[in-house]
Amino acid sequence: MRCDLFKNKYHLHMKISTIIISFLALVLIVFNFTKVNFNTPFEGESMAALITILAGFCVILLMLILRISKRIEEKVKQRR
Repeated sequence: MRCDLFKNKYHLHMKISTIIISFLALVLIVFNFTKVNFNTPFEGESMAALITILAGFCVILLMLILRISKRIEEKVKQRR
């Protein structure tokens, strides 16, 4: 019983942390989108903003993959 309670808390913390990290990445994407100069997007500060936007999208993708893999792991354990 105690082990199940620990697992539930762990999964809840994992879910909350992935949501928070994804939200922060989204905020960084929006912020850096305002920094892009669309006349010269590959020069100076715009280039750094584009790289940060790409990194933010990568973080969101990784968090989605993590959450999906944890769901698959739970379903596999339930079948055993």
